[in-house]
Amino acid sequence: MPNCALQTFTDPYEYQSAVRAADVAVLLTGGGEFQAKLTTINLHRLWMRSGETSTPYIMRGAWTNERIVVSFLVGPAQAPYHHNGVELTPGMILVNPLGTEFHRRSTGRRCGSMSLAPDELAASARAIVGRDLTAPAETQLVQPPPQMMVRLLNLYEAAENLAETTPDLLAHPEVARAIEDELVRAMVACLAQGQRVGRSDNAVGRRIPVMQRFERFLEANRGEPLYLAEVCAAIGVSDRTLRLHCQEHLGVSPQRYLWLRRIHQVHRALTRADARRKTVTEIATDHGFWELGRFSVAYRQIFGERPSVTLHRAI
Repeated sequence: MPNCALQTFTDPYEYQSAVRAADVAVLLTGGGEFQAKLTTINLHRLWMRSGETSTPYIMRGAWTNERIVVSFLVGPAQAPYHHNGVELTPGMILVNPLGTEFHRRSTGRRCGSMSLAPDELAASARAIVGRDLTAPAETQLVQPPPQMMVRLLNLYEAAENLAETTPDLLAHPEVARAIEDELVRAMVACLAQGQRVGRSDNAVGRRIPVMQRFERFLEANRGEPLYLAEVCAAIGVSDRTLRLHCQEHLGVSPQRYLWLRRIHQVHRALTRADARRKTVTEIATDHGFWELGRFSVAYRQIFGERPSVTLHRAI
């Protein structure tokens, strides 16, 4: 049965858990108190999701094997975001491969997505444009004709408006079917008549396996103090190569990324700890932060509050 939901979040962990069609983890990179809004619309075959955050972030994750996801910026004056080193600008669509890992970095703008099962997209495309549309092997950037992109965005925002103002109407099966038909037609037209931007065999595509090895090594050594030299040796790349890859995919150096992961681990530990048994000092030093004054300042810059506030709110 069609349904929709409008959710707001102040906890990045709750936000990442609510994202469908991908298993994701969010690392805030600065900007103070986190606030996010997530609009989810599930029609008969089509899923829609729109996410907007107040602060910049790096997201890592993996797409599901069960749905083809297309992504685009929604609303006026949106700043670009980067997905696996590919820059998504207004008027463009990202077509995402099945089951692949990714990194996304954003300044906290509003991004929309739509997804269909692969067989449903293929069948819809045959009916609408006379040929199949299939999942790409690598992330594709498509530039549709402007009037078609405007049509897709107008339909998308109209559906979002219904979800926010009259959700009962959107849940009506026939209304949902009519909206879904228009949205799928608009999406297929954009993908079928859009111009492919870039090449699948570019340097960005060749860098993805390095980033995958990097992430797997970090996960295998979660909580351990890691240094750049040992990371590079473990994944088989030079210091310079890893720096270039991280800058393109993450927008930060490997050291900064390691630091961000550690401070988010501290944040997670503080939200789960019992302030009657644990102190900020214990938790911070357990994660390798020994300059406590600098740690506290940096923590507040990213999470918008002192670490002691996080700890005592968990009681």
